[in-house]
Amino acid sequence: MTTGPVGVALVGAGVISTEYLRALTAFPDIRVLGVADLDTRRAEEAAREYGVPVAGDVATVLAVPEVEVVVNLTAPAAHTTVARAALEADKHVYGEKPLALEPADGAKLLGEATERGLRVGSAPDTFLGAGIQSAIRAIHAGVIGTPIAAATATLGPGPESWHHSPEFLFQQGAGPLFDIGPYYLTALVALLGPVRQVAATARTGRAERVIGSGPKAGKRFPVEVPTHVTALIDFGRGASASSTFSFDSPIERTVIEITGTDGTLRVPDPNSFSGPLRVRGAGDEKWRELAVEGTTAGRGIGVLEDGTVAAGRTPAPCVRRDGAARTRHHGGDRGVGAQRRVPPGHHRLPRRRTAPRALGSVRSDAGVSPTPG
Repeated sequence: MTTGPVGVALVGAGVISTEYLRALTAFPDIRVLGVADLDTRRAEEAAREYGVPVAGDVATVLAVPEVEVVVNLTAPAAHTTVARAALEADKHVYGEKPLALEPADGAKLLGEATERGLRVGSAPDTFLGAGIQSAIRAIHAGVIGTPIAAATATLGPGPESWHHSPEFLFQQGAGPLFDIGPYYLTALVALLGPVRQVAATARTGRAERVIGSGPKAGKRFPVEVPTHVTALIDFGRGASASSTFSFDSPIERTVIEITGTDGTLRVPDPNSFSGPLRVRGAGDEKWRELAVEGTTAGRGIGVLEDGTVAAGRTPAPCVRRDGAARTRHHGGDRGVGAQRRVPPGHHRLPRRRTAPRALGSVRSDAGVSPTPG
């Protein structure tokens, strides 16, 4: 079996790349070898900041023989093109969501990976963090009895007010359903099991948006996708959920609650890796805080866990017994990025790893299923 750190290259040096680079360059089991972007100067700046040896265009980083896994952080419309180029270069792929704009394209990509003996993984990996893992353990421990229903909502005015180049977030493959929805849907599947059927409605609140910050502030651009989606979800194990994803609300709100026969669990923001986690039973006057334990290392723990397996290394679980992910520190390794928050008077729930080891990603040997089943 191959030994040593897994060689990784990032394609796409936009806003989200900073979070990945911060985490990946700290893991001793990962070595970031390249950063690519259409704007090669931006790739060079990112590489310089994080000590990455190679920067340039896609062809440049794919030509590095030590690169085994390509982390695809491009705009959604380019996901399949970049992923296919990586497969053709004999590299495994881990990408930001969505895997592809159309199911057929995703299935074709997985088929190509299978033929080449490669693996394809997809974000989000936030459900591997302390917050959602602790919520899963609480449900399995019977804290709220049998789960009956879930209510989830993520509403806000949209990212055009703060993002310096938000046009792609309102194009095919984005909008609130594909940009924010995967965090909530992945968390729901991890908490309640696979989905049996869905009914939904969608609308577009405004035909145009205005960029609110950065060098393009004041520029108008068209909206190509629904910006308000409401769904009713039926899970095969008996529970159901109502979910709303919106870029049309002037007020920001985030809700994810699971109601059971004995109480309701208020789950942490699924677009994060931490808590708080609260529960309220039938006789409780107030919400009680539960212990939150696990990794909070951030985006990239999916690459760490899936990449080590894909590249033939001995699997190194991203969550150690103490809940931390291993990171580099002063020439050695230490466990950091862990949250162990236990409110006074409350016992810790049994430590049980209930999410799939391969991060619920789309794998070439597991069919087209972007969330854990």
